[in-house]
Amino acid sequence: MPQIPEKIQELTVGQLSARSGAAVSALHFYEAKGLISSRRTAGNQRRYSRDALRRVAFVRAAQRVGIPLVTIRDALAQLPDERTPTREDWARLSEAWRAELDQRIAQLARLRNHLTDCIGCGCLSLDTCVLSNPDDVFGGRMSGSRLMAEHRSTAPERQDG
Repeated sequence: MPQIPEKIQELTVGQLSARSGAAVSALHFYEAKGLISSRRTAGNQRRYSRDALRRVAFVRAAQRVGIPLVTIRDALAQLPDERTPTREDWARLSEAWRAELDQRIAQLARLRNHLTDCIGCGCLSLDTCVLSNPDDVFGGRMSGSRLMAEHRSTAPERQDG
């Protein structure tokens, strides 16, 4: 990994890419989404402050655990500009995501535990399906495509006037 001397306070997009491991296109995308920012030189080249390295690391770590970009952007907006996020910043911001992550973990555990029950069924209306149709109220009466036929036949007639 290329080292950047401490005296250099701004990074080119190539330097930021090399140091962060994020593709240049990803950095441009992050910037367009408001996750990081740059200034433009007289020659219209992007320059990122050194704190962008930590912000990119934060974005990538949050993405790996499934946090949506809009949530990441909102979290980063709580930090002062032009300051490298600290361990305390990360702890404070990530604490807000704990409940969402716990919910996702529970959902993945349900998927893992019931996956073999559902593969190949194709019905999506089984009364025991906790994955595709966990709150199925019609599954007790019938399942599958017959449900659509019943729903159509019980729909009120339209009266064109």
